[in-house]
Amino acid sequence: MNNDSSIAGLAQELRAEIARLRPGDRLPSSRSLMSRHQVSPVTVARAIRLLAAEGLLVARPGSGTYVAERPRPAPAEPADLDWQAVALGDRTVDAEGVVGLLSQAPEGVIALSGGYLAPALQPVRALAAAAARAARRPDAWERPPLWGLRDLREWFARTAGGDVTAADVTITSGGQSAIGLILRALLPPGAPLLVESPTYLGALASARAAGLRPVPVPIDDQGLRTDLLADAFAATGARALFCQPTFHNPTGTVLSRPRREQVLDVARAAGAFVVEDDYSRHLAIDPPPPPLVASDRDGRVVHIASLTKITAPSLRVAAVIARGAVAERIRSAQVVESFFVARPLQETALELVTSSAWPRHLRTVGEELRRRRDALTTALAAAGLRPAVRPHGGLHLWVGLPEGVDDVALAEAALRAGVLVSPGRRYFPAESPRPRVRLSYGTAAGETELAEGAARFARILAATAR
Repeated sequence: MNNDSSIAGLAQELRAEIARLRPGDRLPSSRSLMSRHQVSPVTVARAIRLLAAEGLLVARPGSGTYVAERPRPAPAEPADLDWQAVALGDRTVDAEGVVGLLSQAPEGVIALSGGYLAPALQPVRALAAAAARAARRPDAWERPPLWGLRDLREWFARTAGGDVTAADVTITSGGQSAIGLILRALLPPGAPLLVESPTYLGALASARAAGLRPVPVPIDDQGLRTDLLADAFAATGARALFCQPTFHNPTGTVLSRPRREQVLDVARAAGAFVVEDDYSRHLAIDPPPPPLVASDRDGRVVHIASLTKITAPSLRVAAVIARGAVAERIRSAQVVESFFVARPLQETALELVTSSAWPRHLRTVGEELRRRRDALTTALAAAGLRPAVRPHGGLHLWVGLPEGVDDVALAEAALRAGVLVSPGRRYFPAESPRPRVRLSYGTAAGETELAEGAARFARILAATAR
């Protein structure tokens, strides 16, 4: 058994023993438990901590570990919480799509959906070493500078390029948090927000939770349709555009160089901000163009850069790059809402990106994503399916479905058949022009699993489309 299963097994045996004891009874010593169950001291300690967290045990330093008081029985009737419907009103926060993306695939199900690297691609050892070095710093648990560690802000500034400086950078708790923070700082409830159609469903959820009205602007294989952007600004009076110019989620497109200039020109004429979510720059298969913020000279672009996607889900460290009054408003909003990002996380991120392991990790991930992209594309082609674009980075393929297919029902049927996919309808701020599905090549265990997942999906699609 591996260590985790040993801990779970010991905890289960101790639960049975605790059930036979009375509150206040002393548990056998750690030495006795090690001998009786043939486990290590670490396993005993972690199992006891787990049971203490469940409220079954109480540790008394210098005395031992004791059975906790039994929890009181639940009331005979559930509490009446209906009054909350009146107090809360009709505003809701729809997290269904985001929860779906964050949910792990059930056992035996191949994950062709998800926004994080497969565990085998995460730099676990480098992260552990970085965290250990960060924890040894004498000020590791002190309050950090409110806008983030200076050296980490400088690193983000250098990565962005142009004339961005550390003074323009604010460290935030991950990219998703940054999106909500920026949208609430930029726009009042009820305001329109231009978004690509389709777009990242987490951004749609954040916009709607902030009371904003997402307005679609179509994209094609070159990215955002800039020929329609000026009309969208004029028709709505919008003062902000949210976009993902590089390795767009869900389509994988990269905004062409001419259109990058046009986005800034149109936004300038409209007196509007451009929120650039550069979430996947480090997930490059081929070198991406510079971000929009590198060409920004008048504080038009509010840029989001994240380390989470290229590392691990719990390294929730990102940066917002902004200038002028909007930067002050974003910083003020973050201080009011959450004070600052935990220093140990910032120190760990800084240790990682300045280590020799960092460039090696980027190369390894880029090479592996290329193999995975090609493997999934080849497997889909065998079933007559072709992505809208061949992405040069990111984690996803955007695949069209036959007319008349219900993509949500198809995703539900695919899950029952053992493959997790993401229905395309959820990525559109308004109507979906045709059924599509997002298939991720970065989340599965490897190329063999990608091929099997594609085969399962193709069988379900063939049965559904009859």
